[in-house]
Amino acid sequence: MTKWIDADEVVQQLRPGMTVFVAGATAEPGAILEALGRNPERCAGIRFVSVSIPGINDVDFSRLHDDCKATVFFATQGNRDAIASGRIDFMPMHYRSIFDYLAAQSFDVVVAQIPPPGDESFSIGVCADFLPAVLDNATLFVGEVNKQQPAPADSPTWPVSRLDMAIECDRAVGMLAETETDAAAIDIGRHVAEIIEDGDCLQVGIGSISSAILAALDNKNDLGVHSGLVSDGMMALALAGNINGRNKNIDTGRVVSCTTLGSRALLEWVGSAPELRFQAVNYTHDIGVIRQLDQFVSINSAMQVDLFGQVNSDMLNGRQLSGTGGAVDMMRAAKLSKGGRSIIALKATAKGGTISRIVATLTSDTAATILRTDVDYVVTEFGTRRIGQLPVNQRVEALIEIAAPQFRTQLQKDWAGLS
Repeated sequence: MTKWIDADEVVQQLRPGMTVFVAGATAEPGAILEALGRNPERCAGIRFVSVSIPGINDVDFSRLHDDCKATVFFATQGNRDAIASGRIDFMPMHYRSIFDYLAAQSFDVVVAQIPPPGDESFSIGVCADFLPAVLDNATLFVGEVNKQQPAPADSPTWPVSRLDMAIECDRAVGMLAETETDAAAIDIGRHVAEIIEDGDCLQVGIGSISSAILAALDNKNDLGVHSGLVSDGMMALALAGNINGRNKNIDTGRVVSCTTLGSRALLEWVGSAPELRFQAVNYTHDIGVIRQLDQFVSINSAMQVDLFGQVNSDMLNGRQLSGTGGAVDMMRAAKLSKGGRSIIALKATAKGGTISRIVATLTSDTAATILRTDVDYVVTEFGTRRIGQLPVNQRVEALIEIAAPQFRTQLQKDWAGLS
């Protein structure tokens, strides 16, 4: 039987030497984290493990106590300094690998925000990403039951007997702030839309470029979705009828995702829309699953692409800014899909046009997020090039053609100096 307690009582369950999984994205248990902040002595000797999502989750676990440790898979604005100093362990892993890693671990305590449970079962709501990997490996599961957390009709459920302890709260679910869509993003969206065909099944990331791309697809028909997240742009296309999933080989007619990031209106929609199907990462990011979908198109952003075709989407000048994420899982699946394609979309410059995002080579202190062998299309506001099947010299020429004009001559000189 579930024991109902308050957030400070949850913290009293912790003992030195324990490993605690803290859910991220919209399942982050905010009230329990606040209780940890009020009781820092209970964090001594604890290792926290969390898949924190930039822009949504911003806890620096190392600040809870000098003697606590943490393992994370994304850098966020809140924990970047702790990662750089070594106070937090950063694990560079693709999304699918994170799931398998977590499933192989044992956890003393798992804490997550969930919707109100029913008499016999509880839903994990609009964030099914990694909780299924850890729930069966946890000695104690504590649910932060939020009255505002939606319970979609098709989201994983567990018997209520698995809910060992619960606290009640009534607070806004974490939302992703809207990002400004500028002229460059709009141009990129238009270029990407030219690649998208009626009947394609899409995976799209987050950010202003992704929003612009989705907004440019309003003349496409019979689109499907199999993605790591559902966003406001996808909701708009689904409500307009552009997304209906009727051509999907599996999950026909369904929008498949592992989490939701966006506005309050989006949360309300995903909680009641019958076409939504929430699955864990071992389904949404599994190549064996995705390759069954014909015309699967993976669309992701990046910070840099070098002339070899290597992509950097999580580091800058040796500093971890984000995480590896699920782009490579999706891109490799797209390559195996009948009629599949993958797209890297990025603005050609940064810092007001003073820095090129198309670079000769990634710097020695920057790891490649995506290998040159995984890349297919690259898109900037200056055009589209499909480089995946080009030899090296033609690939170089193609990438320079979509770099910002003021950097093309220098890129040619830099490449000549390398060859």
